[in-house]
Formats: sequence, C-alpha cells, structure tokens
Amino acid sequence: MGTLIDRFEEHDGPVRGVDFHRTQPLFVSGGDDYKIKVWSLTTRRCLFTLNGHLDYVRTVFFHHELPWIVSSSDDQTIRIWNWQNRQLICNMTGHNHYTMCAQFHPKEDLIVSASLDQSVRVWDISGLRKKHSAPTTMTFEDQMSRANGNQPDMFGNTDAVVKFVLEGHDRGVNWVSFHPTLPLIISAGDDRNVKLWRMSETKAWEVDTCRGHFQNASACLFHPNQDLILSVGEDKTIRVWDLNKRTSVQSFKRENDRFWVIAAHPEINLFAAGHDNGVMVFKLERERPAYACHQNQLFFINKEKHVKMFDFSNNNESLPMLSLKKLGAAWSPPRTLSYNPAERAILVTSPADGGVYELIHLPKDAVGAVEPTDTKRGPGNSAVFVARNRFAVFTSNNQTIEIKDLSNITTKSIKAPTTINEIYFGGVGCLLLCAPTSVILYDIQQKKTLAELPVAGVKYVVWSNDGMHAALLAKHNVTIVTKNLEQVSTLHETIRIKSATWDDAGVLLYSTLNHIKYTLLNGDNGIIRTLEETVYLTRVKGKSLYCLDRQSKPRTLTIDPTEYRFKLALVKRNYDEILHIIKTSNLVGQSIIAYLQKKGYPEIALEFVGDLQTRFELAIECGNLEVAVEMAKEINRPTVWNRLSTEALNQGNHQVVEMCYQRLKNLDKLSFLYLLTGDADKLTRMARIAESRNDPTAILTNSIYSGDVEARIQMFKEIDMYPLAYATAKAHGLTEECQNILETCGLTEDQIVMPQLSTPPKVAPVVFNTFEAPPPAREASQSFFQKALAGQIETLTLEDDSAAASNGFGDEVVEDKGDNLMDLDDDEDAGGWDMGDDDLGLEDAAEEAEEVGTADVAGTYPSEADVWVQGNPLAADHVSAGSFETAMQILNRQIGAVNFAPLKPRFMEIYQASRTYIPAAAGLPPLVNYVRRTLDQSNPRKVLPVTPCDLEALRTGKLQKGFQDVKSNNLESGIQVFRSILYNLMVTTVKDQKEHDEAQKMIRTATEYIIGLSIELERRRIQDDASQLKRNLELAAYFTQSQLEKPHRQIALVNAMKIFAKHRNFAHAAHFADRLLALTSTGKTADLAKQYKSKCERTPTNAVDVDYDEFTSFNVCPASLTPIYTGQPSVQDPFCGAHYLPEYKGQVCRVSQVTEIGAATAGLRLRMKYEHFF
Repeated sequence: MGTLIDRFEEHDGPVRGVDFHRTQPLFVSGGDDYKIKVWSLTTRRCLFTLNGHLDYVRTVFFHHELPWIVSSSDDQTIRIWNWQNRQLICNMTGHNHYTMCAQFHPKEDLIVSASLDQSVRVWDISGLRKKHSAPTTMTFEDQMSRANGNQPDMFGNTDAVVKFVLEGHDRGVNWVSFHPTLPLIISAGDDRNVKLWRMSETKAWEVDTCRGHFQNASACLFHPNQDLILSVGEDKTIRVWDLNKRTSVQSFKRENDRFWVIAAHPEINLFAAGHDNGVMVFKLERERPAYACHQNQLFFINKEKHVKMFDFSNNNESLPMLSLKKLGAAWSPPRTLSYNPAERAILVTSPADGGVYELIHLPKDAVGAVEPTDTKRGPGNSAVFVARNRFAVFTSNNQTIEIKDLSNITTKSIKAPTTINEIYFGGVGCLLLCAPTSVILYDIQQKKTLAELPVAGVKYVVWSNDGMHAALLAKHNVTIVTKNLEQVSTLHETIRIKSATWDDAGVLLYSTLNHIKYTLLNGDNGIIRTLEETVYLTRVKGKSLYCLDRQSKPRTLTIDPTEYRFKLALVKRNYDEILHIIKTSNLVGQSIIAYLQKKGYPEIALEFVGDLQTRFELAIECGNLEVAVEMAKEINRPTVWNRLSTEALNQGNHQVVEMCYQRLKNLDKLSFLYLLTGDADKLTRMARIAESRNDPTAILTNSIYSGDVEARIQMFKEIDMYPLAYATAKAHGLTEECQNILETCGLTEDQIVMPQLSTPPKVAPVVFNTFEAPPPAREASQSFFQKALAGQIETLTLEDDSAAASNGFGDEVVEDKGDNLMDLDDDEDAGGWDMGDDDLGLEDAAEEAEEVGTADVAGTYPSEADVWVQGNPLAADHVSAGSFETAMQILNRQIGAVNFAPLKPRFMEIYQASRTYIPAAAGLPPLVNYVRRTLDQSNPRKVLPVTPCDLEALRTGKLQKGFQDVKSNNLESGIQVFRSILYNLMVTTVKDQKEHDEAQKMIRTATEYIIGLSIELERRRIQDDASQLKRNLELAAYFTQSQLEKPHRQIALVNAMKIFAKHRNFAHAAHFADRLLALTSTGKTADLAKQYKSKCERTPTNAVDVDYDEFTSFNVCPASLTPIYTGQPSVQDPFCGAHYLPEYKGQVCRVSQVTEIGAATAGLRLRMKYEHFF
C-alpha cells in the first residue's frame, strides 16, 4: 500500500507532467499555469520556476546525461531548458496543433514528439549538443561547419531540426515513446490505435498497428526488458501487446476510471498507471523464481528459462541442465518447481494456457541448455510430488486433484473438500490444501480430512529440515504448525513476507521486502539484517544465507546468527551454549536486554550492558551487589546510593549498607545500624561526630543507643535545659550530679517537685555482634546463571556428545574395558539411605508443632500454621504446618503412598524451613516467624508457607548430580539421587502450569533412570554366571529401551552391541548399531558402530534365543525386569507411572519405594488454584 510522503502545492491549477532525475534528488513538473517548476527532494521545496510557455504544459522530461529538460505545450512548441543555468536553450516549432508529448531518446541526440495535428516528429538535436558542450580541440571540418552554420529549418532554427515526420494516425496523437535499445517508436492516438514505427539513419516508416482499444488511446510505452508494449486508454483498460506479433496478450479493466498515463520503473519490475481517481502500481510478471531444495542442492529456473543446479557444499553453480523456453510465452516464467530425488525428475508448472505442468527427467550431467526429449504434459494449476512414483495435480476450474504416476496416467481422482487455491506437500501420502480462509491436511489414500487450521491467505508452505514443522506464509502473516497441522505460533508483519527457510536448529528465517528476520517456535522473533533488494531464501548454513534474487541468480549473504541462537539456547536451557555466547560474542543492544529482562534473566542481560545506569538497574534487579556497588561508585548519585542501600538491607549485607549511609551522610541511620550490629566502637565515634557538629538531637540519640547517661546530662546542660538534666540525673540515681545542677541553678531540693520516677529502661543489648561477620551469601536465591558464571557448576547440559566421550562412559571405556562398560569397584558404597526400623518420631514432631503454633498467639485465634492446613489439598503445606498425619493421609489418597520412612528427611526439611525463631525475654519461649512463599498476599487467610528445594534447585542441583553419577559410572549412587528427586517432588509446590508440567517431566525422567540403572546393575551381578547368559543378553537389550539422555542412550546401545556381538548374536548387534548411528553419525562412537554393523551384517544370525522383540514396543517391569509388550495386561504405579505385571499389584513400588502399585488415587496436586493432576 502506497503511503503519502509529502505534498507540493505551488502550481496554480492541474499538474499534467512530472519526471524524476535519474541521479540527482530533483524532479520537474509542468501544469496548466504555463509554468515548469524544478523541486528538491531533499528540502521538499521548489528550487526555481521556468517561464516561457504560453499555454498548458503537457509533459516534462529530464535528459539522461545533460542538464536539460524538454517540455511540450498546448502553445504548439517544444522547448529545451538548461536546469543548471535556468535558461531556455531551444524553442522547437513545427507542429500546428497542441503538442501532447515530447521525450528524449535514451541514448542518441534525438527527440520524438506527438501532436494533435495527427503527426509524430523526430528531431535531431546533435547541433544543440555541440553548441552547448564544453569547448574542445576541433578538427578543420568542425571549424568549417561551425563557421558556415548548420542548414536551418523553415523557421530558421539550426539547433534542432526535424529528421522525420511520421503520419499515419487518423486523429490526434496523445503519446509517443522510444524503445530503450531498438530503433523503434510507439505512439497512441485518439483514433484508438497504438502504432509501431521503425526508423533508420535516413528514413522512418510504420511497421504495424495494434487495434483493440475502443476509446482514445491515452499513453503507451515499451516494456524495459521484454518484447511487450503497454498501453492505456479512456476505455478504462490497460492492454499488453506482443511486440513481435502485435497481438493483445493481456488486458485489465477498471469499472469507472479512465486511464491517462503509464510509466515504468527504471530499475525494478513495476509499472504505474494514472486514472481518474489515483494511481495503480502493478507488475506484469511473477518475480519469484521457481526453485526446490534437496539436501545440499538447489534446483532453480533462471530468467532464460534454463534449469540449473547450485551446490551449497562448494558454492558452485552448474551449467544449464535443460531449456524450458517452449513452456509458455517468453515473458511468462514458470511458477513452481517440485523435485523428486529418487527419479531425478522435476515437475514444473506455468500459468500459460490457463495453467499447465510438465514432468521432466533431469540429465545426469549438466552439458548445456538442451531441450528435454521425454516430457509429460497436462493441464493443471499446481503440481507436487507426493511419493517416489506419484505426483498430485490440482486444477482450479473443476476443483479436482488427480494423483498420477510417472507415466502421467491418472491413478486416482479426488474432489477438493472445499474451494482451494493451491496444493502443497503435506507429508508422505498427504497434501496441504490452501483454501482462502483455512489450510487442510488431507490424506490421499483415505480421501479424508485429517486436520484443518483457520489461517487465511496462505500462499507458500516451507517445511523444516526434519519434517516436524512447517511455516505457512501469507501476505503479512507467518504461522508455524506441526506436521499434524497443530498451530505452534504465529506472527504478523506490516511489510509483505516474501520467502522463508529453516535453520538446522529449528529456527525459521524469513524475508520481507527489505529485511531478513527470524522467529523461534515459541514466537520470539527479531531482525537479522536489512536488504538492499528483495531476495528469496533457500538455505541457511552457519553464517551463510543462500538465496535467489529477482534475476534468479544465486547469492550468498553473510548473517550473524548469534541473537537467535542465544534465544534458542535460552528456550532449550542449553546452558553451555548460553555461557559460550556470553563469553565470546558481542551481542549488545536494547532489544536483547529488554528480551532478557522480559524472560526473567536480568543476570544474563548484565553481561551485555555497558551503560552504567542500566548495569546498575540490572544488578539491583538480579541482586548482584558486587556489580551494583561498582556501578554506584561510578555514577555517584544520591538516588543510586539510596536504592543500593535498600537492596543491601534486604539482603542483610550491613557492610554495603554502611558504605551507602556514609556516602549519603545519613548519620542517624548509621548510628542505628551500628546499634543493631553491636559495633560499640563506631557508635562511640558517631557520638563524637555529633558533638563536633554540635547537634543536640544526634547527641541525645547516640547517648541513648550507647547508654551514656553522663553525655545525655551534659548535652541538656549545654543547651540550658537544666530541668531535663536534673530529672535524668535523679532517675539514674546520680546524687552528686543532681547537687551540682541545683547549685548552678541556685535552687534547693525542697523547692523542686518531682513526679514519681521508675527505673529508666535500657536499650536491649545485642545478642550476637554481627558487625565483624561476613555478609550473608545468597545461595538460595542465586539463579542458575549466576552460579554458572561464578564457576560453581561444571556440567551444564547433556547435549554435547563429546562431553560423554570424555568421562566414564566414553569411547575410551569402549576401547579399554570391552563389553563391561560400567564396572564398579566391589567395595564401592551404594550411597543409599539406611533408615532401618527406627521410629520416625512423628508424634514428637507434631507436639513440637503444636507448641510452636500456640506460642505466638493470644486467646483463641488460630496461628498462621493452622490457617495453612484449612481446606488445603497440598501435602507440602500440611508438612510445613507440622500436621504430618494429615500430610500422609493426603499422599495416600493422591498417589497411594504407604511406606513413609523414605520421606522423613523431606518432611523435616520442609518443616524446619518454614519458620524462624527469635529469642524472647528470659524465661519466655522464642517468637516464631513464619516464612511465606506468597509474599504479595495481604489476606491472612490466603498466606502459604515456603517450600524448600524448588524445581530450579532440583534441575540445577540433584538432577545434574544424578547425570554426573551416571557419567562417572557410579550407578548405585545415581539411583539414590534420582529417588531423592522423586521424594522431593512428592512433597513440593509449584507456581503455575509451566512448573507443573516441568515437575511431571522430571518425575518421568527420574523413573526412567531408576529402572534403566536397576536393569544394568542386575546384569552386572549375573554377568560372570555362564548359566545366565540368556538373561545377561536380555537385560543388556532392555537397558537400551530406557528413555535416557542422548549420551547415556549411546552408552546403553554400545554396551548391548558389544555384548551381543561377543556372544554371536549378530543380527541383534547390527540392530543396536543401526540405532546408535541414528543417534550420532560422526565421531568415534559412530565409527565403532559402523565397524560392528559391517561385520555383523555378514552373518545376520543369532546364536542365543532371547526374549527381545525389536519391532514391538514394550515397557520393563521394575520388579521382574521382564518386558511387558503392548497389549499384555499390566498395572501402573499411581505416582511414577511405571508398568508392572499384574501379580505385583498391592506391593510397594520398586521405583519410589513409597507408593502402592495399582492403587486407585486422585492424582498428585501441586497447586492451590486451577490445580492439575498427574
């Protein structure tokens, strides 16, 4: 949509002609006020006016080289102006009616003009060029020519002479134009004809007439690049003519507006036609090249209609492979291209003849633009391959989809379920049908709709490299969907979207008219770079972005993927990648900082900020006092020190608070701080400072804090407040001081009436002197990234295969220890919890809770702990309140818990963390302060206690510890760590649905690891028993079915592969090698798998018959460690979801050791509001 930039309103009346200069920021206009005005695009003002015409000015044009302007006017003259010196340099007369148009030749010294006298004239202005060109050394002939003068025309003009007069129109001529390269002229007249003329050095003649307008033809021009003519007329039409055949090839009609003028953009494929009510901008041909990508190859069709191939791996463009010049007209490029790698064939569609397609087999070698010999053609508007030997063709006229084989024989015909515009590949055996208001996933075999998504105006579909997601591109929208057509995210652009491609990491890069942008699956998006010209994206590899321009030429752009890789790492929690980017990249900018703050990562944003104030704000937000102090010293403003003191006070860092108060010279707060921390020396120093400043209030305050009665009395005496001095001395029993005061005042004790005085209170002494203690560490509130940046976390992720290769389960173990990949020392401690049969002492804990609950209340009001359990379905809150019995009842109802011994440490941890104790007066119980997690809740009935060891702590602490134990071959310890994770999750709370889902995922992960590691430990126990060889092999195979992290699955597969190969079960060993290669295709592990696969496939037999079906999915019973295949009866644990054989129903779960197998439960609840169930 065009946008009004500015208005230029100095003409008096209509403006009939405008032209922009090719290189200078100028444009010229002419109007009915007889004036020609030259304007500056920079200042948006008129620079000067050229006066001279005596009637309406019809057209104005700049010369392509010289500082000239040519104008035509109803005064029957054509004038040439020098816009630099603002002078008229030539007045060309000869027409005897209005001159409607005059233009310079694009290369030669010629002008062509059209007039209502029914003629077209060609003028030679070479004499004018010589006359006004810079003086040079002239030959003798030039000197004689200049001395004798040129042959004048009939009006005495020697600068511009008529070269040809073209007569053929029956009525007035409205427009005339030169061809940009050929000696051709086109003219349009009131006789409704468009005439084509040819000229040579000596003559000019009419070539042909284009007839078709049924009203006056207003204007015409040659297509800048194609053999086409465009014309407009008062019959409200735009017509396109074949220059060679002079026949109409296309027309466009408006309902009510007559067309008057047409112009072509000098560089890009755009035309503009002016009509009664405005301007219409359009293009004649599709600029989007037809292309298709397969692996490292790009197949595309260039402007010459040659099929070419571009290799992404070596940036090499091949010779033309085929010529498709016979497919449609020369100016009608192919619309789409679909590639079949199995048959090395392409499907090309063209809009010619109402829509056609061609099936062509590509030659093996590119030898040049040869015509294809074996082609299959048919009518269709869209065609795509749907299988190795099938393709689909859509015809819009009858809304039919035909499935054809490679012989172009229809095997199936499908009626579209609704009106559609386009079809795209939708997965094997499926199509995506693009309707005007929706997209449909259609199954070809079953002839039914699988899914439908209401997305309007989808024009292109781009599939991800793994085929799991697709991007639906509309004019201004991008919608990302799964392969099942489930919407993942959507975004809107104000500028038209042109193309898209997927990064290998699953990030969508898309191009608009002037930008390359990206979007993640969660909808986060940003700009990668700007574009000078529109491109169509084909592939992205690292920092190289491959694309095609509008000339269908391959181009490679350099991009910086750091920003979207960083955001993707945040989304995937790939902490290694995040830290690597932080330490190595120069990712800066307000957008990334705002993004990190929005996502709750101010500590990461802190790493990218250089501005002092911004760094200070971020440091305060993430509680990094060290950086905040550093920035505050640099900024050194009172407001900054005030904010820092508040944050430091919240953290309990009295040293930073002291520094802030000193900078602010807030002596009152400093004194009180020294009182609280027990720093008597500095409190004494503050008293001396108050005395030196002669501040009675400060002296009084400090004397009270320090208990210095003498200083207080002295201050009262100095300010002549003897009554207060006497009362203070009397109250503290200072008799001698009282006598001195009376003597000074000249009074006796009998003259003074004193009220009855009690013993004055003293400031409570500090129980613990904290001024020498270091500031408290904020371990509990430190984020994962703060710990990682501080070097407190060594292993951050399991995504990197090389990490697994360097520990106890790497290739070195495979090389050195043979089939026994995970040997443990015999004397290694299992690291489990030995709870024995000891009494948990729950009654004692409950009694203690009851005492605490009544210690801080008065009357019959319930304590805060009592409020926690009222109608609360969360077991963790009951534990916090000390109501262990109700907590166990809740866990029994929700997850079938029957054995609570393993939960004792967790119960005590929660109970102790939910409250703090403050010493009270001697002989009284301590005061209880409850620690809340609902800090923003003011209603006492809705407050809830804090739960220690939240999901973040589990994810970054215990879960990483469990992974590390598996890596370091400490399997028994790993099982205990994963069990402790389950115990924590049984009794915890979450904030929202996102954390709820994360807890559920963590339970599944811990369960899989416990079962898998138990299988491997059992295998190791029997591996030396030759009589249990079959069982040994089965357990090795079952271990591979556990859903572990990628490096750990590789370990299980390598283990099974080597054990099975050792015992001559080669078929199974090859199967494990295939699964291993599916996980990793490079590295030592992959090389080892390839070696085993090669050897095992030579003898694909099994020496030992084992109970392992590689083609059927199954679960492993944690009790018997045997498979439960799909369809077999089983029972589940209500908490961890582990599958057991039916005979184990009612027993304690082997995974959690807490819950009852097969118990009927309500599901674990972790949230107070809108709770969900496992």
